[in-house]
Amino acid sequence: MAIVQVTIVPLGTGSTSVSDYVASVERVLSEAPESIKHQLTPMSTIIEGELDDILAVIRRMHEVPFREGAKRVSTSITIDDRRDKVGTMAQKMDSVAEKLKDQHERT
Repeated sequence: MAIVQVTIVPLGTGSTSVSDYVASVERVLSEAPESIKHQLTPMSTIIEGELDDILAVIRRMHEVPFREGAKRVSTSITIDDRRDKVGTMAQKMDSVAEKLKDQHERT
């Protein structure tokens, strides 16, 4: 199972606003037939699932701004692919929360 952070930035749009593009990309992600989970954040999107599935979805997401008139698209991908045990978005957040709780109790 992989967790991937992806940021898709349309360039050459004539505007500094990207929310219309983000909404269109999010729609492609939400309608993806692949077995994935995702979380939209203010700066990027986090996707959880099998790496091949995630990369296929990201490829489709990358095309969205071009279809909507962008002249250039910059896509950044960070992959966390752990093979020794299953790691999920929720598990990672729970792990940090537990450590914060432990630190707070020690003070």
